[in-house]
Amino acid sequence: MKTFTLSMAVAGMAVLSASAQTEAERNLKAFPPADQGMTRHVLMLPPAEQEDSLRVELQIGKTVKTDAVNRYFFGGSLQAVNIEGWGFTRYVVSDLGPMGGTLMAVDSEVPKVDRFITLAGEAQLMRYNSRLPLVVYVPKGVEVRHRIWRADPEAKVVPEG
Repeated sequence: MKTFTLSMAVAGMAVLSASAQTEAERNLKAFPPADQGMTRHVLMLPPAEQEDSLRVELQIGKTVKTDAVNRYFFGGSLQAVNIEGWGFTRYVVSDLGPMGGTLMAVDSEVPKVDRFITLAGEAQLMRYNSRLPLVVYVPKGVEVRHRIWRADPEAKVVPEG
């Protein structure tokens, strides 16, 4: 009996996963192809328990050769754009601006290293939603990476003071 119940639970999860993926794929029709000079990046998130406690961090940038000492960043911003008639949001970086950074002195004999340099500013945290693709449009040659953030399941009380 336990084997049957476990098999039913696993089969149910597979159906749930397939139906959520199918819904996300259907919703992808709302997102137009990339304009000339741009690329479209599509992130299909797997279903998860308590999706409201998860966030997706987008990291947008390029891998470039730099010194290993200074901190670098690209100018530009990630804009949320509403898709008319659908109510969905797509994210657009229209231009990756010039690279800036700190100016610490570096030994000219030390070889440069490959580093992934991202847009300046705070991390871009988006809502986790497995039923809708997360779609980002960026200029050609720009990478889109992501990380999943999980909230602590227990909220802590902040003392008065």
